[in-house]
Amino acid sequence: MEWKTLGRVALTGIVLSGAARWVQPGGFSGDDAGNERSSGDQEAAEEPDELGDPVEVDGPGAGELIVGNFSEWGVYEDAYHVEDIDESGAAEQLTHIVYAFGMVQDGECRIDDAHAAYEARYTAANSVAGVDDPEGEGDDVVRGSFNQLRQLKEEHPDLEVLWSFGGWFGSGGWTPAAEDPAAFAQSCYDLVEDPRWADVFDGIVIDWEFPNWCAEVCDASGFDAYRELIEAVRARFGPDNEVVGAIPGDATEGGPLDAADYAGAAPYVDFYMVLTLDYFGPWEPGMPTAVQSPLTDYEGIPIPGLNGDAAIQNLLDRDVPADKLLLGVAFFGEGWTGASSPEPGATATGPASATFEERAVEYRRLAETCPPTGTIAGTAYAACGDEWWSYDTPETLTAKMGYVLDHGLGGTHFWELRGDTDSATLVTALHDALHPAATTTDAG
Repeated sequence: MEWKTLGRVALTGIVLSGAARWVQPGGFSGDDAGNERSSGDQEAAEEPDELGDPVEVDGPGAGELIVGNFSEWGVYEDAYHVEDIDESGAAEQLTHIVYAFGMVQDGECRIDDAHAAYEARYTAANSVAGVDDPEGEGDDVVRGSFNQLRQLKEEHPDLEVLWSFGGWFGSGGWTPAAEDPAAFAQSCYDLVEDPRWADVFDGIVIDWEFPNWCAEVCDASGFDAYRELIEAVRARFGPDNEVVGAIPGDATEGGPLDAADYAGAAPYVDFYMVLTLDYFGPWEPGMPTAVQSPLTDYEGIPIPGLNGDAAIQNLLDRDVPADKLLLGVAFFGEGWTGASSPEPGATATGPASATFEERAVEYRRLAETCPPTGTIAGTAYAACGDEWWSYDTPETLTAKMGYVLDHGLGGTHFWELRGDTDSATLVTALHDALHPAATTTDAG
């Protein structure tokens, strides 16, 4: 069978349906009535001058960045909070945290879950700074994850925080945004630079999945739309805020990398988070077992050319600077059940039991329950009973960071922080591989 469907190749998002998903982990208080979506109806940031020309910006340099996503809904799904980033040791090794996601709705940037973002009250027991969040209400009262990120930045002054908008399930509003890029950029600026939390965020991630292409939703804005939108965002945010793009990792002929002008937009982004992860999984009926984030092709790969190296080479061939490209990796595994063989390419009966989305499991769980039995195309796989899993390990991540350094890429990004162990095993592997000299010095 020839597989032609597009893999997820996306920064994923779990749809939370109603108040039933709201839980109260120790010290994190809230009520269902407060868990409503909000566009942030407080006073907006000061009106700016008319947009000027976008400013071109340089890349970060080779191997400099380690960017971890923090999902807004993780506080519900796994009781994973900002404090966990600090206590695990991940915060001191990261360069950026991406807060995911804000919504793009009716052509504007909007808050998705105001309760998790800035309303829920943390107590000293699970606060980064060990203090209770403020009580009461008012325009200047900020609690929730935003205040925790503020405290984390106070402890780690070099850490930067970006607010990401869109994602796989949140890209339905990009088409009207592309119709008036300047208005969209203004709405994002007003929200990210809201005086209540302007000190928390150092910039914005545009996670449009995908321009001029059909993914979870379809867009037909045209080849130039992405570049024009990025230009408008850069012009509004200026040179001192970071503007980042999360872009597809599918370089197959006629695929999403061909559908938009990512090369033309490159001068105006600080870097691209290339979605070179989650290529294959059991979401497609009849899909054989396959490693979910192959770095290269391998014999029997379901879709030849759908791999990380192909995406990076595609963008390099378009003269996108290497140090503006971040290789994406996954902190979770994709799994099948009823696999007919322990090797890749086996038939299976469906998705394996999952704890993370509908068919995925976090690395921290898989490392204990289903250790690797092999590696192919730079990614591990594991056969455990009648289940078959594929995920990255410290060893495969170390090898992938070797690829990053060999090609002069800017670094790496990953989905997502709560998939790691309590001691930040995967983040540490990324850090040590990208900074071997520092690791050797520390050890000495």
